[in-house]
Amino acid sequence: MVCLGNICRSPLAEGILKSKLDSNKYIVESCGTSSYHIGSKPDKRSIDIGRKYNIDITDQRAAQFSINDFKTYDYIYAMDNSNYQNIVKLTDNETHANKVKLILEELHPNSNLDVPDPYYGGEQGFEDVFQMLDEACYQIVLKLEKIH
Repeated sequence: MVCLGNICRSPLAEGILKSKLDSNKYIVESCGTSSYHIGSKPDKRSIDIGRKYNIDITDQRAAQFSINDFKTYDYIYAMDNSNYQNIVKLTDNETHANKVKLILEELHPNSNLDVPDPYYGGEQGFEDVFQMLDEACYQIVLKLEKIH
């Protein structure tokens, strides 16, 4: 799960997907394409909205996306088109680039929709983002269950 700073959207996406999957079978992590917040906890508003839905993301710390992540992960979900482009620019390996998807493509194929960044908005923005990510993560779980 990848967004810009790894403090709002991607930590929520990580927490939501982890809550829906067997941790013995899957590794779910998040990071950002920037180095702005490395080592920081998720934004308090992301922590609060997760807590509202019984998802604890307080142990997460912001990290930056690395070219090694292409080898480590089978699926890389970008929260928006800008971060998608930043990720795929890091590789000229088609197999690696094909691992990267916009997370909302799971709900709306071929739509190129962004998960809006709630950072500068109010609490409703975090609620809206949570609901989008929850629906997308549910679809990811259904896809993984078919594959595995």
